[in-house]
Amino acid sequence: MTGISFIQQVSKARNGVGAFIRPCKKVTLTYCNFGGSSKGIRDFLRLRLANFTKQYPEIQFQVLQKPGFHPVIKGEYIGSDANVGKQICVKNWNIDVVENKLKLLVNSSGKQLKKPKQNVKSLNESVRGIWSPFHVDPAHRYKI
Repeated sequence: MTGISFIQQVSKARNGVGAFIRPCKKVTLTYCNFGGSSKGIRDFLRLRLANFTKQYPEIQFQVLQKPGFHPVIKGEYIGSDANVGKQICVKNWNIDVVENKLKLLVNSSGKQLKKPKQNVKSLNESVRGIWSPFHVDPAHRYKI
């Protein structure tokens, strides 16, 4: 039986090719310790935060207690100012919705959504041509 020999190679750095850097760098969770609207986030902090932070060790998590305020989750991202980011109010939401919104912030790129500036144009014309209400058979038109 012959053995198979492998050539040992060290991987070369190629300017970030093949590496993934998560855009989210910091998540801040604010809640009220006694308010009813913060029940879901308090349950999340007590039951699921430890496991969630183990899944994302590259992200800094900060928990702030703000008495009298509704709970808010704020995400800060790479390449943005400290005060630019995304925030979601999780007032009166249960623990599962709070976790889903937190995952949404963590997996987001941090860029604001914007509407496309140009209309979609096709190089091929429509086979049927331009539609007009006068093309409909008169028997199928609505009677007024």
